[in-house]
Amino acid sequence: MATLREQIATNVLTVTRFRDLMKRMQANRPADDLELVKKAYDYSLHVHTGQSRASGEPYLVHPLEVALVLAEMKMDPIAVAAGLLHDSVEDTSVTIVDIRKEFGEQVAHIVEGVTKISKIDFATKEEQQAENLRKMMLAMVDDIHDQAG
Repeated sequence: MATLREQIATNVLTVTRFRDLMKRMQANRPADDLELVKKAYDYSLHVHTGQSRASGEPYLVHPLEVALVLAEMKMDPIAVAAGLLHDSVEDTSVTIVDIRKEFGEQVAHIVEGVTKISKIDFATKEEQQAENLRKMMLAMVDDIHDQAG
């Protein structure tokens, strides 16, 4: 169990990164409704409460970093929400059905794709990260194609 000091440090760190994410989204996509991103952050924060990585870093830092990268790439709120949620299915009791119910089919599709790819064994961490990004982009292309079609 984390000490009160650790919990406060985690909250400050994740809230600061979330503010950075929202600023980036507002700057890059000013016309977008960011409520889905806020909802995904709140959900991820809730399901990862008390978790930390082997390094001691708060668990939520990684999904926030992924979401920031996606925001810098000017991805839409659906992709950024999926970035925030991608570890939830792997590392908590949350299921794809839960994600689909809370966030819709598009977000669930992306999260499911990233979850499936994480089960593949790669020679290096870099290969795995590259493949995760590739898979997320392919899932987003599928979604764009489905919307345009």
